[in-house]
Amino acid sequence: MKNLKKLLLITLLSVSIYAQTIKDIANVVGIRENQLIGYGLVVGLAGTGDKSQFTMQSLQNLLRNSYIKIPTSSIKSKNIAAVMVTAELPPFARQGDKIRVSISAIGDAKSIDKGMLLLTQLKGVDGEVYALAQGNIIANTNNLTTGFIYDGAIIENELNFSLNNEQSLTLSLIKNSAKHADLVQRVINKHFGKNLAMAVDTRTVEVKRPQDMSMVRFIAEIENLPIKSEMKKKVIVDKHQGVIIAGNDIVVNPVTITKDGFTLRIKQTSLTANQWEDVALNQGVDIGDGVKIGNKPVEVNLNNALVNTKGLPTISDVMRAMKIMKLPIKDIIDTVELINDMGALNGELEIRG
Repeated sequence: MKNLKKLLLITLLSVSIYAQTIKDIANVVGIRENQLIGYGLVVGLAGTGDKSQFTMQSLQNLLRNSYIKIPTSSIKSKNIAAVMVTAELPPFARQGDKIRVSISAIGDAKSIDKGMLLLTQLKGVDGEVYALAQGNIIANTNNLTTGFIYDGAIIENELNFSLNNEQSLTLSLIKNSAKHADLVQRVINKHFGKNLAMAVDTRTVEVKRPQDMSMVRFIAEIENLPIKSEMKKKVIVDKHQGVIIAGNDIVVNPVTITKDGFTLRIKQTSLTANQWEDVALNQGVDIGDGVKIGNKPVEVNLNNALVNTKGLPTISDVMRAMKIMKLPIKDIIDTVELINDMGALNGELEIRG
């Protein structure tokens, strides 16, 4: 149960079709993150660093900048590690803003946990330095050679991009759909009472800015226009925090997963209509451990579970089954990933940490 306490399952009550806004299904072209990367050194490791040649060479160069000359052959410390540092530069980031950085060892270090990342330049694809990173690393639980630093980099240079002089904007739909492109076009034109929007293709909509409106206000109005569309379903797994967040209507196709110690079978039910009425009258099925599941029975033995529902099983049903099986959080997360890898998860899986 200790591991299960780490598991937080937040069920977001929703339906497949509901009123969204345009910003839920489309992005404004040009307003996006940019990838940054840099090479750095981590120090202060308790013997878990590496002895790679490039690490020793990097340390030698660092010491040389401090007017200390020493041959690489005499450097024998395993308290340092060479790493790659990555980050995302947010749109319109300003000097002094702080962003999170991710760190990954590139040598044979065993762990970079609690190490200190020395000042590292983070560059864009144009070779320009946009941020400087430094700080104490928190390693990922499942992989001690990777980690992160919250607010670990400070923005030094800004991207040269301004909205002030733009006369139009381009919307890019998250999913390719002629239906949605046409719908976005019609909603915008109806709101402004004139033909400002034109669907260029099944994913792109160009919109002209009214002369009497600033671009920022124009974007704000467009993004918040209500629109009816299929919900973008997502399951978020944070491995570091041991957290799973999912909508309760995300369908899992029938599948069987067998691992050491347990078997999980997911399928549609074979109950008759009268049997389902009996289930409803009984106000759910008691599956032990103080849990009742409406009219969605979950049969659980010591090392086996059968998720068996009237319609297609959902990720919520799967979570209930694994909770009753008292599986550790790692097995639960691994199972969700396997379900996704097999193409049985009817939603987008986002892995964090």
